[in-house]
Amino acid sequence: MKSEKITLYFKQGTSDKVYNASLEEVENNSFVVNFAYGRRGATLTTGTKTKKPVNYASAKKIYDKLVKSKTSKGYAPGKEGPEYVHTDADTKETGVRCQLLNFIEESEVSQFIRDDDWWAQEKYDGKRMLLRKTDTVTAINRKGLSVGAPDTIIRSAGSIDRMYLLDGEAVGETLFAFDLLEIQETDVRSQPYSQRLSHLESLGLSSSIIIVGTAKTQEAKQELYDRLRISGGEGIVFKKHSAPYTAGRPNSGGNQVKFKFYATASVIVTKLNEKRSVAIAVIDGEDQVGVGNVTIPPNKDVPAVNAIIEVRYLYAYQQGRLYQPTYIGVRDGLGIENCTISQLKYKQEIG
Repeated sequence: MKSEKITLYFKQGTSDKVYNASLEEVENNSFVVNFAYGRRGATLTTGTKTKKPVNYASAKKIYDKLVKSKTSKGYAPGKEGPEYVHTDADTKETGVRCQLLNFIEESEVSQFIRDDDWWAQEKYDGKRMLLRKTDTVTAINRKGLSVGAPDTIIRSAGSIDRMYLLDGEAVGETLFAFDLLEIQETDVRSQPYSQRLSHLESLGLSSSIIIVGTAKTQEAKQELYDRLRISGGEGIVFKKHSAPYTAGRPNSGGNQVKFKFYATASVIVTKLNEKRSVAIAVIDGEDQVGVGNVTIPPNKDVPAVNAIIEVRYLYAYQQGRLYQPTYIGVRDGLGIENCTISQLKYKQEIG
C-alpha cells in the first residue's frame, strides 16, 4: 500500500505548533490527503485536502504541495513528539449524542439565579469533547465522531480504574468535565443531574481532567455570575438539578441553558481576501448572506474556503453585517446547519 506521512514542527518565541500531513490509500488505487494542525499538545484541528478520493498521481501532487507550503513557512521535521496517524478512527461514528443548550437573554438570567431548582456553572470557551473509557480511551466530538485529543487528557482518562462516559469541554491540554452519561456499563442519563454529578465526582479525576465547579445557592450563583462577567469569562450555564441528560437540542427552553457575556456566531468562510482576511457568511433559508470580513491573527492559520469558523462580535446590523468581528478559531465539530442567520444578535434601534 502506498502511503506517506510527516509531522512538522514550528517553534518561534511563544509559538509552538505542529502540522501533520498524510497520504493514504482508502481503496484500490484511490487516495486521500489529510491534515491536522494546532498548538503542540493541544486538541488538533483536522481536515482533508481531498473532498473525495483521487488517483495516486493527483494525491501525491497535493501532498507534496502541502508539505512544501508548510516547510516554506518555517515548519520542519522533528523527532520529538508522537507521530500523527490519520486513521478511520478519527472520523468513526460512535453512536454517542450530546446534550445541546439553547441561549437565554440577559433579562432572563436573574430568574435562574433566584430559582433553587437550577444550579450554575462556568461556560468554558473550548471544544466540546466526551470521553469514553473502556479498555481504551476514545475522545468524541459533538457530532458523535471519534477524534484526536491531547496525550495529557488521554493519559489522565486512562488512569481511572473504572469504565465511564463523561461530557466536557477541552481547552488546550485540559478537559473541563461537567456531566456523566455512563459508569461501569450502567447508563445514568435518566438520573437527575444531581446524581450524575455525584457519580462524576466519585471517579477521582485529576491532573488534566478537572470537574467544573457548581454553584447551588442563590448567593453562590450570583457570585459566580458577577465574577465571570468582571473577569471576562465566556458565559454561564444553568442546569435543572432534577432533570435527566437529554441528547440533542430542544426547540426552545430545555433543562440546561446558557448565557454568553458577548455575542458569537458560527459562520462560513466564502473567500480568502488579501492581508490575512476572509469573507464570511451565514445561511438564510437556501441562501448565503454575507456578514462582512474578519481578520485572521498572525499567530493563527488562515482557514480554507467553506471552513466553519467562530467569530466574536458586538452586534449585527439588520442587513446582517457584523460589527467589529474578531476571529476565534475553526469549528470543525460543526456543520453548515449551525451557521444560520437566526443566531445573530442585532443592534437595538433607538427612537
